[in-house]
Amino acid sequence: MRSYLDFEKPVAELEAKVEELRALEAGDSAAAIGEEISRLEAKAAQALKDLYAELSPWQKTQVARHPERPHSLDYINGFIADFVPLAGDRKFGDDDAIVGGFGRFRGESICVIGHEKGSSTEGRLKHNFGMARPEGYRKAERLMEMADRFGIPVLSLVDTAGAYPGIGAEERGQAEAIARSTEACLALGVPNVAVIVGEGGSGGAIAIATASRVLMLEHAIYSVISPEGAASILWRDTAKAQEAATGMKITAQDMIRFGVIDQIITEPPGGAHRDPATVIAVTGEAVANAFDQLAGLDREAVRRQRREKFLAIGRTIG
Repeated sequence: MRSYLDFEKPVAELEAKVEELRALEAGDSAAAIGEEISRLEAKAAQALKDLYAELSPWQKTQVARHPERPHSLDYINGFIADFVPLAGDRKFGDDDAIVGGFGRFRGESICVIGHEKGSSTEGRLKHNFGMARPEGYRKAERLMEMADRFGIPVLSLVDTAGAYPGIGAEERGQAEAIARSTEACLALGVPNVAVIVGEGGSGGAIAIATASRVLMLEHAIYSVISPEGAASILWRDTAKAQEAATGMKITAQDMIRFGVIDQIITEPPGGAHRDPATVIAVTGEAVANAFDQLAGLDREAVRRQRREKFLAIGRTIG
């Protein structure tokens, strides 16, 4: 059963009527009912298109968090062949909030690292809702160093509300692990591409998103803190999250304007969760194009390009 967001109520009502009519579609009245179904489907599709053409930052936040939105493992299964996951940070343990390993993309070897939120209650608990602990970022660092050693490009799939803020995580050096993972991204002599597929939250996202090319899905968000977190700090009232989301400039359109990302990947009408297969295919094409743009660069040129890209952020506004 499809899950609707609050602002999708007009579409939900139209699609509910379509389902009711489908249940009645039989006998001599089938033709008339079929016409009405077609009319309502067209009306629902247009309403959905109109809604998603003018989403507010808070509505985009809701879409980015949609439980049916495709996650990292969906993208890996969609366009990475022969994927072999690797586990553990060789220091403490494994962290299922970050999945990583090696496979083939368009016939070439690739290292893939991504936040995984999980698609069911059991999966969300297993993956800690995509909020990584220090061992997750140390696993990412280990994989990046291995990829660099063997000249294998790196793809990061970013989808997290932020790094896990638990006491144990802080005791094991959460900040240091994030910093070292970010440093590992910057030090890579091979091209790396990051895609913000849902939430790009704070240092938890930056740790694997400091890439030669940063792509972002149309209705994803990218921010230093969640809107609720910002509202609780600024106004001591999480009910003002909508106001915070607007002021924080967290949308893909804001990010491209500020030069934080390099490309926006268009989502199907109604968001990625409406048509996962299409958005996964389109994302695969965008990733391939991004790597093609970086082909032929030597190790020092890759590092220099990445360094200059991040130093340029904020200097000009497009």
